Amino acid sequence: MPVAKLEKEEIFKFLRPEQVNRLSSVSQVIAFKAGDTVYHRGAKASSFYIVLKGQVALRLPVKEGASIPIDELTAGNMFGGCVSFAMDSYTLSAQCTEDSKLLKIEAAALKKLMDDDPLLGYNIQSKISEIYFKRYVQTMEKLQAIIMNMPLSLD
Repeated sequence: MPVAKLEKEEIFKFLRPEQVNRLSSVSQVIAFKAGDTVYHRGAKASSFYIVLKGQVALRLPVKEGASIPIDELTAGNMFGGCVSFAMDSYTLSAQCTEDSKLLKIEAAALKKLMDDDPLLGYNIQSKISEIYFKRYVQTMEKLQAIIMNMPLSLD
């Protein structure tokens, strides 16, 4: 995988060239077709992803095969960042909604880089936290809109 791919991504702008090389050696670009599942909720969180091209839906599965849409991610968006939150499994399912190319990064290697260089770890963790907090706020706004449009029952 070309080194430039990592350097282009906002979350990795803090990396030094040797760190880019370390991560590049455990990263790959993977093509998915529309409808392909990247991972299921509850699966072992072993990778971190960045959308290079296409679109990925993050969904919360509920009973009987139904799911709640949480977010639609396009080029430049990251997901699967459980490595940053000490979680060992994915909390949502990720499915491509159109043909997509994703940068798949080995979570253990990213965590080791962050542990080996505390300043880098802080910068990456801060960026991931910012991204996830914005996603959380947007999800809460969507939920509020749904609830506000529900008919009131006076029973």
